[in-house]
Amino acid sequence: MVRRSIRVAAKKEAGNGEKLKQQVVDVDTPESSIDAPVTKKSKEEPQISKDVKDVKDEEDEEDSDEVSNKKLEIGDEIPDLTFKDQDENDINLKELSKENRILVIFAYPRASTPGCTRQACGFAKNYPDLSSKATFIGLSADSPKAQKNFEVKQKLPFKLLSDPKRDLIGKLGAKKHPTGIIRSHWIFVDGILKISKVGISPEASVTGAKQDVEKLSDELKI
Repeated sequence: MVRRSIRVAAKKEAGNGEKLKQQVVDVDTPESSIDAPVTKKSKEEPQISKDVKDVKDEEDEEDSDEVSNKKLEIGDEIPDLTFKDQDENDINLKELSKENRILVIFAYPRASTPGCTRQACGFAKNYPDLSSKATFIGLSADSPKAQKNFEVKQKLPFKLLSDPKRDLIGKLGAKKHPTGIIRSHWIFVDGILKISKVGISPEASVTGAKQDVEKLSDELKI
């Protein structure tokens, strides 16, 4: 009985020792396993945060550009923008629309090129019959100097606006990437966009604008 009791006691002590050892291992192991990922995570967090911020900033910039370059739709007001004409005079679109009930703006890719010359000269040819009903404005990304040369060479009777950044051209939906312009024309009545023709031939631009001006002037009794 005594020997058996001693063996049982020894076995219990051994078992307790294993349990104690296991407890030590169980306590130590989580600490070491937690320390490593925490340290790693703390190093990665700033980078993740920066990446997220950069993406957010880019999205904000894109949203801002989208708003600023929003295309005008039928019924929208003429934008409050100012441009230089061929004589370096500042021309404000809002003021111009207040002074002229019907305003025709025609855009051409480049001054003094064949198609643009046909378009501008077509409007010039009809100018005597239409000038009492509407005001005509040429528009391109050319410099005022290039516009002046175009006016003088072709004896054009109307203002030619310079839009080098294609601000108005873009708002009117005639910007062609990366730097081009789509031949077009638009008609504003009392500062409101009524007609938009984007992507049109020189002859169709002149003929279409003439017909629309005559129709609108009859409706307005101009």
